[in-house]
Amino acid sequence: MINFKAITAYFRPRPLAAFFLGISSGFPLTLLLSTMSYWLASVGLDKKTIGFAFALGTPYTLKFLWSPFIDKLPIPVLSKLFGQRRAWLYVTQVFLVIAIIKFGFSNPLDHKESFVLWGVIVAFLGATQDIIIDAYRIEILPQEELVYGTAMNQFGYRIGFLAAGAGTVWLQSKQGAALGWPLAYSFTSGLVIFGAVAAALTGDTARASVQGAQLKTSVFARLSHWSVATIAGPIIEFFRRIGTLNAVLILAFVVLYKVGDAMGQNMIGPFFKDMKFTDTEYITLNKLIGFWALIAGTAVAAPTLVAFGKMRSLLIAALFMILANFGFALVGSGVKNIYLMGGAIGMDSFATGVGLTIFTTYLSELTSRTYTASQFALLSSLAAVARTFLTTQSGRLVEGLGWFNFYIFCGLAFIPSLIILFFMNKRDLVANKSQLT
Repeated sequence: MINFKAITAYFRPRPLAAFFLGISSGFPLTLLLSTMSYWLASVGLDKKTIGFAFALGTPYTLKFLWSPFIDKLPIPVLSKLFGQRRAWLYVTQVFLVIAIIKFGFSNPLDHKESFVLWGVIVAFLGATQDIIIDAYRIEILPQEELVYGTAMNQFGYRIGFLAAGAGTVWLQSKQGAALGWPLAYSFTSGLVIFGAVAAALTGDTARASVQGAQLKTSVFARLSHWSVATIAGPIIEFFRRIGTLNAVLILAFVVLYKVGDAMGQNMIGPFFKDMKFTDTEYITLNKLIGFWALIAGTAVAAPTLVAFGKMRSLLIAALFMILANFGFALVGSGVKNIYLMGGAIGMDSFATGVGLTIFTTYLSELTSRTYTASQFALLSSLAAVARTFLTTQSGRLVEGLGWFNFYIFCGLAFIPSLIILFFMNKRDLVANKSQLT
């Protein structure tokens, strides 16, 4: 029997706000990863260079360094007018639009320095926007709506992903709007409006505040106290609340869970080019089929979590992603079959939709409301390591192993995280039953 109460929970005002926030959150990183790799492959850059270009996303792995300041530092005038979260969001989005336009107009062949500079700036501002949106999402969602709001956020994220991927490729393509890369990137930057409007309609959040000891009168004492409370406080609280060994296991799992999938996905643009698929086939298979499979996976994430719990759900999603990488390997062996490629993309995207929604819900539950931005930024930064530092060698691996062995390697790369997941389950760090009521 269809649970209409569960379905309507997705369309409550705050989960809907999380959906539109997800659109704005989902597109900047896509422009820096899959869309950029397709752009660079289209202009003739080699795979090694494309692999190293993923390092432009480094700010996403370091965002925990400045997230405490977003938690605590007000923006003059605007913070009083809009509240802490929305003031930071609006300022960041204005600069993000400017940076994306400049990045699109840079030339990766003739002006590499400008291309790299604006790429890093886009990554920094995109990561900052993620810090704000993730904290805002967690703070506006009551506990009983957290998984539904997270799922809706992922829905929105994937729409932003589609618009920045298939949409940007179509806008620049001769088969599409034929605008070229600069104008295509410029149009895509407008996706920030969805998050801005959602935040405007939802309003400010009620946040817990850090209660410290009475400050002494000296400037040094105040600065020292502020530094500890703002920078060290979130990390100390996380380890103290969860336990040192438990925290280490969780952080190791966060780093390794998506590394295999991230390596494979980041090289999907060059893979399509090498396999002689057309722009139209790229858009249809990787973006449209992949998008709807992601939507389906995200839609069943909450019911899957209720039915199987986090441990089994994460395991099932990982097994599907392993099989998908083996499907890519078969295509890479020389079997150019559009249906096989579509099946592998669909399976990988569906599993990603399930796994990432449950994974994000789990991270959200680990976060203290006192340090929302700081702790979630720390956890998501570690997850971003998989798609930046650990994937910069993906182009070199492809050239050394070939596409078949590369995707076999990507599938096997899941094994360490699954071993850690087993030990986490033994220590009761991943509930076998959903915490939903």
